Amino acid sequence: MKDFVLSQVKTVNGEEIDIVIEAGEVTQVTKAGYGQGKHVLDYSGVYVSSGWIDLHVHAFPEFNPYGDEIDEIGVSQGVTTIVDAGSCGADRISDLVASRKTAKTNVYAFLNISRIGLKRVDELSKLEWIDKEKVVQAVNDYKEVIVGLKARISKSVVSESGIEPLRIARTLSSETSLPLMVHIGSGPPTIDEVISLLEKGDIITHYLNGKQNNLFDAQEEPLQVFKQAIERGVHLDVGHGTASFSFKVAEAAKRHHIGLNTISTDIYRGNRLNGPVYSLANVLTKFLSLGYSLEEVITAVTTNAANWLKKPELGRIKVGDVANLTLFTVRNEPIKLTDSEGEKRVADRRIETIGVVANGEFIEC
Repeated sequence: MKDFVLSQVKTVNGEEIDIVIEAGEVTQVTKAGYGQGKHVLDYSGVYVSSGWIDLHVHAFPEFNPYGDEIDEIGVSQGVTTIVDAGSCGADRISDLVASRKTAKTNVYAFLNISRIGLKRVDELSKLEWIDKEKVVQAVNDYKEVIVGLKARISKSVVSESGIEPLRIARTLSSETSLPLMVHIGSGPPTIDEVISLLEKGDIITHYLNGKQNNLFDAQEEPLQVFKQAIERGVHLDVGHGTASFSFKVAEAAKRHHIGLNTISTDIYRGNRLNGPVYSLANVLTKFLSLGYSLEEVITAVTTNAANWLKKPELGRIKVGDVANLTLFTVRNEPIKLTDSEGEKRVADRRIETIGVVANGEFIEC
């Protein structure tokens, strides 16, 4: 269905509207009850936003453990756009790009600087796996898909290579004019070594992790190197994942008025089915439980993500744009939430997705 009216929906600031969609495009945004069309879908009391964007997923199902089907973590969960965060390097990026053609979800990607990508989980342990020429060639071949370069800089990934893969990534960033997304985790390298190499527009993903090598000191104060990175315009991305989100660290960040830039899941089959991630809606519910407003939480997966991608049309509801929308509710029902440290909490509100409009097509979740 590409010609219809979403009737009686409300925005996160409470305004009730109708959205008229014809041939997959938004043709009118009007007061609730005034939209006209052949098919009128009454969604009274349901929220609408521009389509949710998950800036950190793993959507290459062949790779284990970090892989999943595109639409299972996309439109089926209320997410219209996903960004694969370095599943593939130069060896397999063509396969990821090809898989976009059969997906209903919009797909972009960070290119892993290791040509083997996540075929192995120590993909930066051998420097010969970083083939600079292949990186540049892949970026040139798939400009419409690749939005940045990915380097996972933690001990289990780099092994004896230390900080050198990130130095190489910095050079490749200059050569390709693409930003870096850098995964932080256990050291060495130390967090100071890693963060000092990041520049404006680069992304720290997993910035709320509770590991020893994190961005806060023992008194839960942000490290100086972290504050300096924020000042120079480094972007902060949640990247919840199986091991990279701590309620306590998130509370420390909120106390110090850090973030929210983008909320993302780092979702793949294992943590989708078994937790603690489950879905982007579940992760957003965690931030609602931390005291962020609904508007702040939704902005982090719409406007903020779209602006970082330099694709503002994905983060707005505007006449003339191809329709990418997410329909969701906020239910006053208790829900058990678990962070990556195993800490469990009960929230009294939960966000649940109802459906999406992806590239003009209405799909129920």
